[in-house]
Amino acid sequence: MKQVASTKKIYLIRHGETDYNRRGVVQGSGIDADLNDLGRAQAAAFFEAYHGIPFDKIYTSSLRRTIQSVNQFIDIGLPYESHSGLNEISWGIREGKVPNYADDEYYLDLIQGWRAGDVTKPTEGGESPTDVKQRQVPVLDLILSRPEEKTILVAMHGRAMRILLTMLLDQPLSAMDQYEHRNLCLYLLQYHYGNKRFTLELANDTHHLLPLAAV
Repeated sequence: MKQVASTKKIYLIRHGETDYNRRGVVQGSGIDADLNDLGRAQAAAFFEAYHGIPFDKIYTSSLRRTIQSVNQFIDIGLPYESHSGLNEISWGIREGKVPNYADDEYYLDLIQGWRAGDVTKPTEGGESPTDVKQRQVPVLDLILSRPEEKTILVAMHGRAMRILLTMLLDQPLSAMDQYEHRNLCLYLLQYHYGNKRFTLELANDTHHLLPLAAV
């Protein structure tokens, strides 16, 4: 029987690069893109740096780009679960499109509204930050209900990760843009079961990607 830990370590990553990222195309939850060559190299570099961590479980969104980002861990036999609650925000009718000038103005106005606290305002035909938080809560509750999983790896998406981090660190959703992210970046957190609080140990860390810069 596994010993139940008083803390849980969470390695939280954003997926690797896709061609949509490369071309500046809006993805969101409605675009199920594959990693491109660089994205696969980023995933391999992360695996090389962290395959020695004794992960008890991997959690991903239901979208391919997150699963592919941790595929090498899955291939060595680590158990994993995919949850649509971890999917990226739905950007609605603008998914799959390269933003034009009018779209840029739309996103600027939308995000400024979120920063001002209007976090219930949805994207056109899509979701609001509040909508995303509501579907993340059951997944987070499930993860925290398993203290025997002492060290886990979670792969998800940029905007969804920002939303999750505000929840983990007890901040309002309007503060989400303070959490910068790059493809295959790492946030490292620890959850303390005693006081039911998270502490942040690493933010937007990409040291594992340094070998790619030399290629």
